[in-house]
Amino acid sequence: MVTGSKTDANAVRWIRTRVLVLAFVFVPVFGALVYRAIQLQVVENPKLTGMARDQYDRQITLPGRRGAILDRRGSSLAATVDVDSVWANPSEIEDARSAAQILGKALKLDPRKLESTLSGARQFAWVKRHVTPQEAAAIKAANLKGISFVKEPRRFYPQRELAAHVLGFSGIDAKGLEGLELVFDEELKGKPQAISGLRDARGRAAFVEGAVPAEQLAGASLTLTLDSAIQYQTEKVLQAAVTKAEAAAGIAVVLDPSTGELLALANVPTFNPNDPGRYQRKALRNRAVTDQFEPGSTFKVFTVAAALEEQAVRPTSLLDCEKGHYRIGRHTIHDHGGYAEIDVGRILQVSSNIGVAKIAEKLGRERLQAYHRAFGFGEKPGTNLPGEARGSLPFPRAEVALATQSFGQGLSASALQIAAGVGAVANGGTLMRPFLVSKVVTADGKVLLENKPEAVRRAVSRETAAEVLRMMKTVVERGGTAPLARMDDYEVAGKTGTAQKADPVTGGYSVDKRTASFVGVVPADAPRLVILVVIDEPKTDVYGGIVAAPAFKEIAQAALAHLGVPPSPSAKARAVASPAQPEKGSSGSAARSRLASAFAMAAVRPSLGAIPSEGFVEELGSEQAPVEGATRVPDVQGLTARAAVKALVAAQLEPSLVGSGRAIGQTPPAGTSVKKGSRVAVRLEANL
Repeated sequence: MVTGSKTDANAVRWIRTRVLVLAFVFVPVFGALVYRAIQLQVVENPKLTGMARDQYDRQITLPGRRGAILDRRGSSLAATVDVDSVWANPSEIEDARSAAQILGKALKLDPRKLESTLSGARQFAWVKRHVTPQEAAAIKAANLKGISFVKEPRRFYPQRELAAHVLGFSGIDAKGLEGLELVFDEELKGKPQAISGLRDARGRAAFVEGAVPAEQLAGASLTLTLDSAIQYQTEKVLQAAVTKAEAAAGIAVVLDPSTGELLALANVPTFNPNDPGRYQRKALRNRAVTDQFEPGSTFKVFTVAAALEEQAVRPTSLLDCEKGHYRIGRHTIHDHGGYAEIDVGRILQVSSNIGVAKIAEKLGRERLQAYHRAFGFGEKPGTNLPGEARGSLPFPRAEVALATQSFGQGLSASALQIAAGVGAVANGGTLMRPFLVSKVVTADGKVLLENKPEAVRRAVSRETAAEVLRMMKTVVERGGTAPLARMDDYEVAGKTGTAQKADPVTGGYSVDKRTASFVGVVPADAPRLVILVVIDEPKTDVYGGIVAAPAFKEIAQAALAHLGVPPSPSAKARAVASPAQPEKGSSGSAARSRLASAFAMAAVRPSLGAIPSEGFVEELGSEQAPVEGATRVPDVQGLTARAAVKALVAAQLEPSLVGSGRAIGQTPPAGTSVKKGSRVAVRLEANL
């Protein structure tokens, strides 16, 4: 019995010992587990929760969409479309070299650089952003593992080169870099929005919370004063003039003198803002705004206006033009004609340097410069476009400086300043501030900016302005320097300019480089437009009346027809009094109608509504393919010229008008099935 008790006692002790040993072993383990559980569930909970969420939840930032830029009639000049961008997950790509070869061929990229991009353990790398629809289709057909697409907003200019220097362009990250895109970048750029989304184990988007309304992403839109039709014709005529003159460059400005609105601002050379990288820097320069040059004889308008206003001379005052040679100290002023005594009006008509120099002598230095400043020279015009020139207007201390400044040498101005200054003459002596942007409106309709016509100052009296305008009319008549600017249907007032360019090497003037220009007001009896054409370094001929005046006339004829401006009563009376066949190159109803036809075709250039949802037309930089298919010719008989043009354009046909008044016949006849874009001749006759 005793032995059994000892055995039981030993067993109990052994059990206790094992329990104690196990307790010593497991208590710390359980303690550690409890400690770790508390650490994970309490202490590190926020951190671990964030790491877990990052595996499946992602904050997705939707980029803002740049607002549209529209012309005065609502036509799209700049828009934003969604396009594909290609990215890679290198960790999923098994054969980087093979993938690089395929992508390089499809995207026209260096396969060696692509191979480096596609190698490694990264999970994201851009391959190429903003690819064309053709490039995207080629990559999708290859079905490469680890290659994906994402939609990004891409800035698109549906009218290609139209108004390129005014619009400027934006970069690949939708940041404005030039022109109005830069000036109004803050308003245009839109508002990026962050939203929550889910992704699967491979990092692909699986679900996104809700949709962000488009107006929350969209930036403000700009409405410009430009008229796309006038801009198109101005660019077309300017390019032809520069080519014909074998010139280095050209500038054209079309301005409404009563409001200061710029209807067209053209430069040659130009560029396509859809692909600005392939152009030289000089093609991107907005010469009409940034370039300063000696204006030459167009400046005589302001000198004569100042002298008349101050009554230093009268219109009938006679001045001796010294038969073409006038010495001032060691310098000699020359005229191209050997004039003796002629009056002030004749001095402006024949553009006598000597006559204007003597007018400036009578006016005096202080008054001459004060009036030049009153016309806006020596100050920025105020469009706020990048690089807007102030010009140079030094005080003419020397006698010869007074003389040369009177006819536009020894100072500098921009084309925009010259057009605005002549605009003051056309506007009864009041200088208006030129402007390009009429309104800036947010996506929800809030008006951020609205420009109204703004009078800067009165430069001269209404009476003086009218007298100068009358003198300028004689410039385009026989005996003037610009008969090629004369129009049959409208009164024209203008002034030529032919200025030697400064030679930076010699410090004097170049013997063979000149700036030829013509600035005109139409109709001169009721001004609607001021048009300036500047041809830089022409080679075929150097005179503004020969190389710039015809371009002015062509732009004016088309613009007036487009705006529906009736012919000048005095011009109609003149035509009735002396009927004659129009001279070669002269204007007339047929010419006006042909140019109106060109306007109609400009109106059907690509617009926002024609942009494919998958991309931006075909391939940037390529010409658009002609429209396929057929259409029926509408019946336009009995319609006015404008109504006929509208009906034909709606049917995607090119109008060709002959005559004026209402339509009395058409070829092909109404109902004929023709190819879209075909020309339809319409005969017009008045007094029906």
